[in-house]
Amino acid sequence: MKRLLLAFAVLLLAACASEPMVMRLEQPAGASAPLFPAPETQEVPRYRFVGDLRGETNFRPKDGSRSAGRKLLAWIAGLDATPEDALMLVRPQSGVVDRLGRVLVTDVGRAAVLVFDEANGKLQAWEKATRGTRFESPIGIALGREGELLVTDSDLGRVFRLASDGSPLGEFGAGVLQRPTGIVRDAARGRIYVADTHGHCIQVFDDEGRHLATWGRRGDAPGELNYPTHLALHDGVVVVADSMNARIQGFDADGKLVLRFGQRGLYVGNLVRPKGVAADDEGNLYVVESMHDTLLVFDRTGRLLMSLGGTDSNNGNGRFQLPAGVWVDARNRVYVADMFNARVAVFQFLGGN
Repeated sequence: MKRLLLAFAVLLLAACASEPMVMRLEQPAGASAPLFPAPETQEVPRYRFVGDLRGETNFRPKDGSRSAGRKLLAWIAGLDATPEDALMLVRPQSGVVDRLGRVLVTDVGRAAVLVFDEANGKLQAWEKATRGTRFESPIGIALGREGELLVTDSDLGRVFRLASDGSPLGEFGAGVLQRPTGIVRDAARGRIYVADTHGHCIQVFDDEGRHLATWGRRGDAPGELNYPTHLALHDGVVVVADSMNARIQGFDADGKLVLRFGQRGLYVGNLVRPKGVAADDEGNLYVVESMHDTLLVFDRTGRLLMSLGGTDSNNGNGRFQLPAGVWVDARNRVYVADMFNARVAVFQFLGGN
């Protein structure tokens, strides 16, 4: 009897496969959306936590319910709302939002790029770096020219080009890059900047993948780097998470140092292991402080404005456990790759200075 019911459920699932789906940000049941700073501080809130991206569980039928087939299958097989074989984030690293509004997240745990496609109500996993090579450790991702995506793989030691549908287009950086991590492209200049963590430098390429320059060397003097990781572009300045020097540095288009801030310490705003960096269109700079599980907000000169987050291993709203990358979309939504909580936490910047 159970086999018969299981077969019937499979048929129902097949029939519902084409059911229109929508993407929704997840929030714990009954929880309100936290504001930062919290209202009880008597300060004007600047950010609102709006939810998480985790994987298949973000996609539901338009009416918000589970399909009949899935309900029946769960009842028969004793499955919960998240089956073991569900496509979910495992160890997200960084991400970007493309011109189609898709959220693309690199995940070293899955060795893939997960694509959250809100407009089409679907989730994809891109696993191929080239036609014959799978990703091993995808870390950085950036928008390339003409809709391309650029993905660094630290173990493969190269940058890979993907078409907008995820199909491989080519690669560059072999023989130049040791362990590429962060990546950003300056569309105005046609330049691609890659953080070479084990090379302790920033490698500069053109849009064809030709190597143009190397910025920095190992050290702690101004302009020198010690295991740089993530990158961002802000007003033409390449912002670098100089992770083992516990600071942020910024270079102009010629590689000249024009920004430097951050110091080691135990207080809010100090840096120990900075990772993700990003900027919004109002001049705010975001830095993930992975050791203290916080997202720090600075002005364009490096003056601390506020912090978000704090340690939480139970997926608490707006809190993190070993966060990695951060990125901002055109709506000034701020995304944080909350690595050990296997999710991307999403905040809305509410504006204001």
